[in-house]
Amino acid sequence: MSEHPSPNPMRGIGLKILSVTIFTLMAVCIKYVAPRIPAGEAVFFRSLFAMPVIVGWLVWTGNLRHGLDTANPMGHVWRGLVGTSAMIMGFTALGLLPLPEVTALGYAAPLLTVIFAAMFLGETVRIFRLTAVLVGLIGVVIVLSPRMTVMSVDAASKLQTIGAMAALIGAVFAALAQVFVRKLVATEQTAAIVFYFSLTATVLSLLTLPFGWVVPTLFEAALLIGAGLLGGVGQILLTESYRHAETGVIAPFEYVSMILSLILGYLIFAEIPTLTMLGGAALVVAAGLFIIWRERALGLRRGQARRAMTPNG
Repeated sequence: MSEHPSPNPMRGIGLKILSVTIFTLMAVCIKYVAPRIPAGEAVFFRSLFAMPVIVGWLVWTGNLRHGLDTANPMGHVWRGLVGTSAMIMGFTALGLLPLPEVTALGYAAPLLTVIFAAMFLGETVRIFRLTAVLVGLIGVVIVLSPRMTVMSVDAASKLQTIGAMAALIGAVFAALAQVFVRKLVATEQTAAIVFYFSLTATVLSLLTLPFGWVVPTLFEAALLIGAGLLGGVGQILLTESYRHAETGVIAPFEYVSMILSLILGYLIFAEIPTLTMLGGAALVVAAGLFIIWRERALGLRRGQARRAMTPNG
């Protein structure tokens, strides 16, 4: 397989949509077992069974020998810590909230990444992107608002509040993980980043053993293993999608997961979204799409400027 295949935007978009679909199905598997299986245990299965898929991919592409080389092992550890925390929080939220709501709150991560990249990586954030981030965060608050009622005293409402907070904290950790990934890509191959994250998450999830694991039924075990396999395949497809088209072309299709979550949430879990949730989600999605569009526009301008400065440009 060529390291730098010819650009093929339609193929890239197709792979992106397929990866988003697979990740949504993975979330469905986790949500289905969540009433009985602790989040830490789910993270163990999700991470452990993703690794054989990743190794198989490396063998198939002929990159096994050097694909896992690393020049920054501690960078992988830090990324693993925050990434595992994000996964545990996300899986906790899946057990307590409707699937579309967890998906919508997860969209806060790319918005927060813009802020964290400015804070920790020194990236410049101008008024357009900052405004989009603020609008998106208002959308997050709207999605959260029904769960933040202080006067709620019944157990179900309290659990949903915990789920909402878990989803939001998970988004914060996911954004921090993206900051670490941005640092890692300077020296590390994609396969190494994906593999060592799965390895770190598998080890760290074992630390949750004292908090209670349960022996899964055969069906639950199948869903947990399936979640791991789906996660591995989804990550490979996601990686491959960015090899065929620019980020600005592919990234907007991440929001297909909202449509899939609404459909699967209704068909499998009989979840009917509220107008408040849909309105807040629409703001978050709109903000995310604007940031992607702005990034692409700036990228095109930088490319034109570089070509103008090149003698033969």
